[in-house]
Order: sequence, then structure tokens, then C-alpha cells
Amino acid sequence: MAILSPLRRRSAAISVAAIAGTVAAGVCFAVGGASAGTVSGSLYRDPSSAVVRWVAANPGDSRAGVIRDKIASQPQARWFANFNPSTVQAEVSEHIGAANAAQQIPVLAVYEITNRDCGGASAGGAPDLNQYQTWVSNFARGLGSQTVLIILETDSLALLTCLSSSEINARNQAITTATRTIKSANPNAKVYLDAGHSTWNSAGETANRLRAAGVQYADGFFSNVSNYNSTSNEANFGRSVISSLNGMGISGKRQVIDTSRNGGASGDWCGDDNTDRRIGQYPTTNTGDANIDAYLWVKPPGEADGCRYTAGSFQPDLAFSLANGAPNPPTTTPPTTTPPTTTPPTTTPPTTTPPTTTPPAPSTPPPGDGCYASVALNQWAEGFTASVTVTAGTSEINGWTVTIVLPGGTAVTGTWNAQASGTSGTVQFRNASYNGRIAGRQSTNFGFQGTGTGPGTTATCVTA
Repeated sequence: MAILSPLRRRSAAISVAAIAGTVAAGVCFAVGGASAGTVSGSLYRDPSSAVVRWVAANPGDSRAGVIRDKIASQPQARWFANFNPSTVQAEVSEHIGAANAAQQIPVLAVYEITNRDCGGASAGGAPDLNQYQTWVSNFARGLGSQTVLIILETDSLALLTCLSSSEINARNQAITTATRTIKSANPNAKVYLDAGHSTWNSAGETANRLRAAGVQYADGFFSNVSNYNSTSNEANFGRSVISSLNGMGISGKRQVIDTSRNGGASGDWCGDDNTDRRIGQYPTTNTGDANIDAYLWVKPPGEADGCRYTAGSFQPDLAFSLANGAPNPPTTTPPTTTPPTTTPPTTTPPTTTPPTTTPPAPSTPPPGDGCYASVALNQWAEGFTASVTVTAGTSEINGWTVTIVLPGGTAVTGTWNAQASGTSGTVQFRNASYNGRIAGRQSTNFGFQGTGTGPGTTATCVTA
């Protein structure tokens, strides 16, 4: 699916330019190190994203290692931007099922509102608001019952200059209805509405627009998908928006911030042309801020804004520019509670065979020192990706090697967050320079992809 890129804007006074509730107890995927917001869990890394596919297809490219380790290894939003009411339910259900099997929280960006982008570089969306509601209803049926984060309609509230007052009212009602439809279909879905960013509309005006669009039915708002403002500036802006909402009698709302490209200069508006930008904070629900549920990569790093390249297309030189010189990703903490078992909804199957996701085999941490590893497999017709969790025993380790036996005819084509020895048969994966040290009972993650049939869910881990 082609992902269009929503408009990026600096402020209401500067020229326009282009890019693209509460979780019920016991439902979220808990991890060690609780979030200060209302979301707690590991975010889902889509094994079929554009950047993952590029890395798999270009293992010999000099840029591949940096892009693999710092971008392809990270969870990013899956965009739903095509008007496809007959197939969207199956597409959503497939994506949600894979995330649930991996025991991770997916982030879905809905970008389908009528008169999207005011006819700009990312024009499109549903032909009219009645058909929009049909699409949203079908979308919502695929969401399952576990925690999912919904980024609902980037720029839909911050950019209203092309709409008449009656069209604005109709859009507000459409977003309100969409929010309630999603929440009704999955009470554990967390829905966030468009707040633009800190250098666009004022906090007071943003709060007014959020209220008109039904933020009282949502979990909060998102910002910075359409710009590169610093996380601290966006957090300050979010606090002001929350304060304004509180003054209107709307309390308990929280923010999510897009940090996918705000780690460098803010400068000119077009990410296609600016080589001073870097990826920002890695995606996490552990924000340490009571007002912020998550730092997310909503706009996938490396996907163009529509200036030098086609909007939404993956460009390796953009990805490399963003990742080169950026810090390495952090190690992660393993789950401390077992997620619930759910039965996926019955849906109309997609026209293509969906990938099969195999969760890690249950395993018991070693009683003493050492390490252990488990594998989560995503298999499709042409190949697979495998996500491997390495966990230390009772004591800290400093270096690890995981050995995995591959079936005959299987070949590894790419690896991230580890160094592979061999590409077929018995393959050893050794830690990278930044993730060999793991505290007792903590974990880190690496992954690899290949052609053929993926391995089983067990692996052997030894310390250095």
C-alpha cells in the first residue's frame, strides 16, 4: 500500500509546504519500567514495512547497516491511506493479529478524511463524508480487542483554510463519529486527534478545535507529525493544550509526540532537502511524563515529503541522512506479565496470503547466571523475519552469542542489532558493540530476515 505523506507546516503565518481513553485493566502488554502515561507495553515493529523490505533487498548497500540498526529495527506507524472500504477490515485484522501474536502494541495512522491536505501534495481520502464513515466502520471491525494506538487524521484539524464554516462543522462531526466508532468497536483502542504542532496554531486555538472535533471521546491528541520541533517544545505545547482543555471542563487527556525526525535542526520545512535532521528519541511508551502516553515514529523515517521525491516513497539516502550519526537504540526490558489470550475476529480474508506470525516459545529464565533466547517468527511466501529476545539470568552479562539452526534451503539476507556468522545451516549471532551488556533479568532484542522457511521458536544462548 502506498503511504501518502501529510503536509508539513511551520506555522499559520509561514508558507504552507508538504508532508504527510483509558485501557481496561489487564489488557495492555505490560513491561518492566512503567510508563508515566496510560499506555504500557512494547510497540510493534512491522516486519513488512518499506524500510525492512529495502534492507532485505539491498544487503550489500553501504548504507544498509546504519539504516537497518537505527531505523528498520524500530517500531513505526502503519498508515492506512487508501480508500478501500471492501478490503480495509481484512488488512487491519491481519496487521493487528501479527502485533498481538508478537505481544506488542501496534500504531495505526488513519489518513482518509475527505478533502485531505486541502488538495495539496497528499490530496485524496474518501470521496465524501458518508463514504468516509463506511470506511471507518470497516476499519474499526478489524481492530480486535487488545491495546492499539490510533493516530486519527493528521492535519485534519490544524489545516482548515480550504474549508467553509459548514464544511468545518461537517468534518468535526465526522471525526467525532469516527472516534466513537473506533472506541465502540474496541474499548481498548486509544484514539488521538490532530493538534498540529507547537509552531502552528496557538494552544488555545488548538484546544478549541480539539473540543469541536470530539476530543472528549478520545484519549488525547498527537503533535509534530507535520514538523521537526524538539520534543521539549512539543511537550510544553501539549501541557498548554491540556491546560486549555481542562479550563473547558475536558480533563484526563494526554499527548503523543512524533519523534521520528526531530533529533537535529528544525530549519526549513522540507525533509527531502534538509541534511541536518536526525531521528529523534526512539519510540517508547515509557516517557516518564504524566501528560505523555508515548513518543512515536508516526511519519516513517526515510519516507519522502514530496519535495525532491514522490510523497510517501521510501528513499534510502533520506533514511541514511537521518540515521547516520544518531545514537544507537537502547536495550529493552522483557515483559513481566503474561498478556491475555484472545480469539481474533472472523474477517474476510485478504486477496493475498497474509504472513504467518509465530510467537516466542514459552521459556523459563535460567536459575543462575547465563542467558536465554526466544524467537518470534513472521513468515510469508517469499521469506521471513525473526525477532529474537535475549535475556540475562540472575546476574549481569557482558556479551552474548545466540545460535540458531536454520532449515535446509533457508538463507539469512540481513541482520540488525547483532553480527551474524554464516548465512545458512547453523548460524551464530553475536551482540553489537552497544547491546552486549545486559543487567540481570533484563533483555535486549535483535532480528534477522531471510529467504525460505524461518527457524523454530527456540535458540541457544551463551555468554561471552
